[in-house]
Amino acid sequence: MKQKKWFTAGAASVVALSVLAGCSSNGNANTNTNNASPAPTDSAVTASPVEEGKTFENKELNVAVFQGGYGREYWDTVAEDFMKDYPGTKITITASPKIAELVRPKIVAGNPPDFMYIAGSDNTPLLNGLIKDNALLDLTEVFNETTEETGAPLKDKILSGVLESRSSSPYGDGKVYLAPYNFAVMGLWYNKTLFDEKAIAPPKTWDEFIAATATAKDNDRALFTYQGLYPGYLEEMIVPAIYSAGGQEAMDQFFNFDPEFWKSETYKKVWGMLEQLATLDNGLMKGTIALNHTQAQTSFMQGKAMFIPNGTWFEDEMKDAPREDGFQFGFLGVPALEAGKPVTVFTNVEQMVIPAKAKNPELAKEFLKYLYTDKSVKLNAEKSKGVLAVKGAPDMAKDFIPLTTYNVYKAVDSGMFAINGTFQSVAKGSKYNPSDEVYKPISSIMNKQMSLDEYSEKLYKIYEDIQKELKENGEQ
Repeated sequence: MKQKKWFTAGAASVVALSVLAGCSSNGNANTNTNNASPAPTDSAVTASPVEEGKTFENKELNVAVFQGGYGREYWDTVAEDFMKDYPGTKITITASPKIAELVRPKIVAGNPPDFMYIAGSDNTPLLNGLIKDNALLDLTEVFNETTEETGAPLKDKILSGVLESRSSSPYGDGKVYLAPYNFAVMGLWYNKTLFDEKAIAPPKTWDEFIAATATAKDNDRALFTYQGLYPGYLEEMIVPAIYSAGGQEAMDQFFNFDPEFWKSETYKKVWGMLEQLATLDNGLMKGTIALNHTQAQTSFMQGKAMFIPNGTWFEDEMKDAPREDGFQFGFLGVPALEAGKPVTVFTNVEQMVIPAKAKNPELAKEFLKYLYTDKSVKLNAEKSKGVLAVKGAPDMAKDFIPLTTYNVYKAVDSGMFAINGTFQSVAKGSKYNPSDEVYKPISSIMNKQMSLDEYSEKLYKIYEDIQKELKENGEQ
């Protein structure tokens, strides 16, 4: 099996993976929130007295987790298992779709939870703030410790390169402050049954993709749709296309706020493909821009569009949605902008942290290590249908995730080219959320209310402002 590598440079990580997100961190609607209950809930269980050899001075652990499409059952169950294996300990789980709103006052008061899993676009600004404030515990030694399960350092179990990337090592100093949780593979999806029955070849280049408009029309559907109210889903096409068009240099420009990106040929090529979809006859499904994510995804499954962007949570998320007869999920990835370049996929890794001011950091670190055991990796797959960012996780999850989802992970495992990138942190107190600034206006391009020149001028100025803020704060 070919070893996965996350080659990082600046903000972006380019991946030639062997094994490689429940939701896209797309800057808008995080689809992890679909099945979440609106109200926060707590649970606590107390186990029997501490057994010899597993004692902690402080036996209580407060855990705060994002409750989205992955649910909370995994966290409740793994906490119960931990308390059985570490008798006398007590874990209290607080879970909510808006977990940041619940924990922010505690953090400000200097009384944060001991352990947090933060995800969802409404919550990640909290995580960014903690990074800016140097308010996270250094976890490097946790990953350097030898585990009883493998006899090797824990870091050897994590997907290669993840701990070195910005998603885990935000300061670029090789120290780990964010522990990887579930990861996703994202790209374009299609109805496999239709393609198989009509002998339609999945497009490998953008020209082939556009040429499929005629095939789409012959099959009474538009070429493309996306989650209109949440254009951040287009990130799953845009980022791979940036790499395809401009390589690592363009990725670094984009993610590191270089204003010149918005005057570059890469920008013109990548955003030009979006404009092409918007103006192409039968290119964009009618009504797309007014649809939320589940509505657009249902329309796609009902045969109203040939392609849609999404991630490996897609099949489980929409398992009860209506669909056209015989529908099967098929995963394409993102076609190359030029012939001879590979089809790519976009990946993201969710994160777990221990605040620097946690009252019980030692037990929190022990709990973190416990989450990476094979037992926990399998439990996570069973209860959340997620795949942890550890080597071999897809095979451990195989019995619990949809076959198509498993095949997506295995396709990457077999050599499908994957990339990963994230925006550089903005200045502390910045008025800008980069994902929102970049992706939200795209629907104005898609409905022809904004030209590419107007869009690029707006983003050029925003990137200049972000750079100015960083310099003024001494962060650049």
